[in-house]
Amino acid sequence: MGSKKNKRAEAAKEAKKTQYFAKLQNCPTSPRKMRLVADMIRGAEVNKALDYLRFSPKEASGRLEKLLLSAIANWQNKNEGVRIEDTTLFVKEVYVDSARILKRLRPAPQGRAHRIKKRSNHVTLILDSKQTVE
Repeated sequence: MGSKKNKRAEAAKEAKKTQYFAKLQNCPTSPRKMRLVADMIRGAEVNKALDYLRFSPKEASGRLEKLLLSAIANWQNKNEGVRIEDTTLFVKEVYVDSARILKRLRPAPQGRAHRIKKRSNHVTLILDSKQTVE
């Protein structure tokens, strides 16, 4: 690895140490359905985002709520002694990527078969706290 690449990789590692995030891999929901729910909470404060997810009728909201609680737990592990009510924690980024696709066959009339794609996704959620300027 070249010296520039090595320095850039080290800087990325250091930046990741100060981020609070959680990942969900191979979630058996289509990425399109998960993005609808992820768009609701992007940029929202943590307590409001939890309320949005808790009272949403979509199935993907339950999985995203669990992921958000995991990210909050990661934040609490790094910031011991700080109460979550005293901070201005918000959802900085949520992105949904496509994962593996299971390909299945369904019987169709006249001896044919239709292909069915069962999609899944990866979700990454990053938290940040708003800094007050004095």
